[in-house]
Amino acid sequence: MPELSKRTETFTDSVIRRMTRISNKYGAVNLSQGFPDFEPPRELLDRLAEVTREDFHQYSITWGAQNFREALAEKQSRLMGVEIDPNENVVVTCGSTEAMMAAMMTVANPGDKVIVFSPFYENYGADTILSGAEPIYVPLYPPEFNFDPNELEAAFRQKPKALILCNPSNPCGKVFTYDELKIIADLAEKYDAFVITDEVYEHIVYAPHKHIYFASLPNMWERTISCSSLSKTYSITGWRLGYIIAPPHIIDVAKKVHDFLTVGAAAPLQEAAVTGLRFGDDYYRQLAEKYTEKRDLFLSGLDNIGITHTNPQGAYYVLLDISEFGYESDLDFCEKLAEKVGVGAVPGSSFFRENVNHLIRLHFAKKNDTLNVALNRLSDIYKLKK
Repeated sequence: MPELSKRTETFTDSVIRRMTRISNKYGAVNLSQGFPDFEPPRELLDRLAEVTREDFHQYSITWGAQNFREALAEKQSRLMGVEIDPNENVVVTCGSTEAMMAAMMTVANPGDKVIVFSPFYENYGADTILSGAEPIYVPLYPPEFNFDPNELEAAFRQKPKALILCNPSNPCGKVFTYDELKIIADLAEKYDAFVITDEVYEHIVYAPHKHIYFASLPNMWERTISCSSLSKTYSITGWRLGYIIAPPHIIDVAKKVHDFLTVGAAAPLQEAAVTGLRFGDDYYRQLAEKYTEKRDLFLSGLDNIGITHTNPQGAYYVLLDISEFGYESDLDFCEKLAEKVGVGAVPGSSFFRENVNHLIRLHFAKKNDTLNVALNRLSDIYKLKK
């Protein structure tokens, strides 16, 4: 038989999704895969029920339904401080996962290099490799997960085609400051590189930190491919509605890539989601307040148990330090945590290019009752100590 493609030889299946299956196997509270267990806004669900009885059951326009793109462009123009044309600057995708893949395939040729900060969401390395490009990893240093500008410039000297920027960051919860973003912007301009942003947690940021859209920086609109989704903002991860926002010459190529990847996002879900895109600013303020409460509850509980952990500035993930437990494999620890303690987590090694085996990731996008159950179970975590 002929050989299969070699593209996937260097990576495994998604460790995050694998840990969900392990959590289900042992009946563990799933704090591994980052989706909520509470309902989306009632307005979206009510509109979705109406849509099922209306004529939205066939393909929408390939790059997104007109009213969806118009509502999205209006919302993001207000937030990003850039005038976004719904017909020239937007492609609607099947989640931000496809948005990132389409963006990568839009800018990268086989043999190109792409800068990826480490730790990183596991798809970024895979997206780069599937595009035929080569990742250049630049470390973020705990506890604040800052980067060394000299190390970053050394990476840019290798003439990368693009840099991937997750802000707020999964898994470490970093929110990049203006000064940090300006360093990245200056280097991108100096070395003539694109910046592909993943901003799915744009509305989940904890005071005093603020989210700054990279495309809003001076001279960055023309070289930024902004990717995001509705998944986290409206608690609809299963609806798989994402998007790319970029200048027309980039969008023209992204439309072609998207068309042949997935044809288009689900028409009924786009129609229902327009309701959310038209929410006022109060919704996003209340969302941040809700997640601030959940973060405070969860971190306080971890402190009471005595577990060393990070303090996220944005997103809804916490990294726990398991050094004291004596495990050589963080995957082994996570499997034991699900089986013996009843809580699902993700081994940190799946996010780091460096040899990191002493961190695990938990998330707190759950009902407060669920978080309290998880914390009660985690109080038994020290029985895993070797």
